[in-house]
Amino acid sequence: MSTSNSELESWVNDVARQTQADKIIWCNGSEEEYRELVQQMLADGTLIELNPETHPNCYLHRSSPTDVARVEHLTFICTENEADAGPNNHWMDPAAAHEKIDQLFDGCMKGRTMYVIPYCMGPLESPYSRCGVEITDSPYVVANMKIMTRMGDAALRRIEKDGSFVRGLHSIGELDPERRFIMHFPAELTIKSYGSGYGGNALLGKKCHALRIASYQGRSEGWLAEHMLIVGVENPEGETHYLACAFPSACGKTNLAMLIPPESLKGWKIWTLGDDIAWLQIDEDGRLRAINPEAGYFGVVPGTNEKTNRNAYEMIRHDTIYTNVGMTADNQPWWEGLKEGTPVLDWQGKTYDAEAGPAAHPNSRFTVSASQNASYSSLADAPEGVPISALVFGGRRREVAPLVYQAKDWAHGVLVGAGVASETTAAASGEVGVVRRDPMAMKPFCGYNFADYWAHWLSFEQRSDDLPQIFHVNWFRQNKDGDFLWPGFGENLRVLRWIIDRCEKRVDAITTPIGLLPAAADIDIEGLDIDPAVLEDLLRIDNAQWSTEMAALSEDLARYGDRLPAELSRQLQMVIEDLDKKDAA
Repeated sequence: MSTSNSELESWVNDVARQTQADKIIWCNGSEEEYRELVQQMLADGTLIELNPETHPNCYLHRSSPTDVARVEHLTFICTENEADAGPNNHWMDPAAAHEKIDQLFDGCMKGRTMYVIPYCMGPLESPYSRCGVEITDSPYVVANMKIMTRMGDAALRRIEKDGSFVRGLHSIGELDPERRFIMHFPAELTIKSYGSGYGGNALLGKKCHALRIASYQGRSEGWLAEHMLIVGVENPEGETHYLACAFPSACGKTNLAMLIPPESLKGWKIWTLGDDIAWLQIDEDGRLRAINPEAGYFGVVPGTNEKTNRNAYEMIRHDTIYTNVGMTADNQPWWEGLKEGTPVLDWQGKTYDAEAGPAAHPNSRFTVSASQNASYSSLADAPEGVPISALVFGGRRREVAPLVYQAKDWAHGVLVGAGVASETTAAASGEVGVVRRDPMAMKPFCGYNFADYWAHWLSFEQRSDDLPQIFHVNWFRQNKDGDFLWPGFGENLRVLRWIIDRCEKRVDAITTPIGLLPAAADIDIEGLDIDPAVLEDLLRIDNAQWSTEMAALSEDLARYGDRLPAELSRQLQMVIEDLDKKDAA
């Protein structure tokens, strides 16, 4: 197979010569091709078939024990000027980076097949979508890209029509941690990844393209690429609002994307359009619209069960690729948090020993088509995307942040997003309660200087009078005994309901130095076993705590020097002054 795009044809030929691949396959994206790849990987041990009676068409992949997660310290943004990458990224000079990684690619595919994967991020007919081509020597990557993107002939036709694409070159190499790099060249719309077969390092359409490169593209072209889920909330009257929400890891992002309304809120429905990434563009009417560039989920599996996320639990029982989970005696997948089954093998294929470590790696994953989710919305495939009513940021804070509050305006909302922070849990770190700042939940994924990124966000206020409202939520507030004050999970719909009511101007709010808070009476707790005094505590703000918080944020923002937008500094100063006035009063 070949292509009418001479630039693509030339690049593929150059890579084939450099890597000395034995064979070149242009992937067509068909089901037949997928099945052949699976059979090939079953034959060579790359995949293990799971129990076909309990988990039909499900497979287990075990990665190298040294290749189980993103490697942020080996992930580089390569720009001519180091300041353009910013203190939020690891930087390397583009010429030096190409030279360093190209030496690794020389001859790396000898004896291997080189796969050419044309793919489209977003609906094939959407003007908001962007295309790429990944070259890889990993059939596991091809199979996952088939699930995660619109991949194959249809994507190639769009590339030939548009004439542009993001280039992604990947090789698993020797899976040697000392010979591993993930490099991004934003100005060249190019990604080079060597030495890892793990998801985000190897599925180049995901974080590498859909966030790091796309965030740079979005700045150049006037849109946003964000680490956000997209969810539709439909009330009993049939009114649907779409929210885009950003959360750092371990803050309930996937659970919110697939929230199941509690029995006490009859008639409400949740529609999942995306669980991880949103691309946001202003339409011709000035509305912010969103598409999910992905077609599947690459989710963390430990903790998933019928109670925590029933939709995810059900959808991964068929046609799913599991990575680094444990296994039962009858070849069913197993992970910590699963309520049934007993593991006999751990994620490395060794006999399971609870004292030696978990059965499933804490970062073990599932790859599954989004359409298998019971709350899947067909609008995820709509070329025009969906209109966004609210942008919601969240973190994990034991104190400080109330259950929910609203930004005063768009510029203040950018400050709220810039201040997103989360506290470490025992599972994440030996130290509990350490505050980690993760602006807009984009810290590992912004492809350029955060100061310029915030300036880009602020610029939207000049482009539309109809931007979404911005909110912050915190499901994780605790009392002095360490008990969670809010029940979470499906009950979070009650908070989303207040957010929507605010967007529709159906309820008032209380003005405070940090933003607009709900009156306790406006959060529906009917049917909840929650004391009104607890709700008051959930909505309480402590000025002293917030003064400390703003001082810490001020120190963090100071790292960006003169590049920090003056408006962001002004917004921060206004909050600090309002807190001081309250204290003085």
